[in-house]
Amino acid sequence: MRLLAVAVAGRGLVDPAEPVFSATDDALLRGRAVFESARVYGGRPFRLGDHVTRLAASAASLELPPPDRDECVALAASVIDAADESELGLRLYWTGTTLVATAAAIPPGLEALRRRGIRLVSLPLGAELSRPGWLFAGVKSTSYAVNMAAEAEAKRRGADDAVFLASGEVVLEAPISNLWWRRGERLFTPALELGVLAGVTRATVLELAPPRFEVVEGIFRIDELRAAEEAFTSSSIRELLPVVELDGRPVGAGAPGEAARSLQSALRARATSGG
Repeated sequence: MRLLAVAVAGRGLVDPAEPVFSATDDALLRGRAVFESARVYGGRPFRLGDHVTRLAASAASLELPPPDRDECVALAASVIDAADESELGLRLYWTGTTLVATAAAIPPGLEALRRRGIRLVSLPLGAELSRPGWLFAGVKSTSYAVNMAAEAEAKRRGADDAVFLASGEVVLEAPISNLWWRRGERLFTPALELGVLAGVTRATVLELAPPRFEVVEGIFRIDELRAAEEAFTSSSIRELLPVVELDGRPVGAGAPGEAARSLQSALRARATSGG
């Protein structure tokens, strides 16, 4: 994303080209930091309070001190004002010593991708369903090397994105998105108990889906996703993206489905109304 504004706690707005993290910060040395991404609609960040709450929860999981909630909100407001655009991608970073907010332009091409739909490939993680307690499940940390490698591998295979599988066949999530699919009037999504991220947009879809769709959270095999009538991903910046292909085979009719369209419309309506 094209960076438009940066603010640092204790320093205020800084030049986007100026370094803001110390070379001795564990965020750079070991990826020991947390972050949040939120979308800004009409100059207002959607569900910013939920994002700040999740930032604090991620920090606690990494045994970082909690970020200052009021400072998070103030820094977010300052970069949104400085960016001088109504539609933005907002990010908050917390290293335990440095709190940073950035505002960037929404990536170009998202709407074209939404109309076309995305292609996924499945990538087994080899992880067991029962994870040791010391593994950080559902934490939004800056240690995203595996996620970025998965996206790169998907593109090498001619796809747009990937879906992670546990134990070789249990559906988890995409590298930066939650995953959904529909059969009839039922929507399916992997349960948080599997360690998938508790996405803020995921929570919004859970609120918007009823009464038209019954939502089922659970443990599902990849064959269940392959048999779906339609599928889509959810994330804060990208919103809902229809999935039209999985491992080279069409999902459903191989075209964006009605559930993705209607829920995307409902999501955008709630976000732009300030709800």
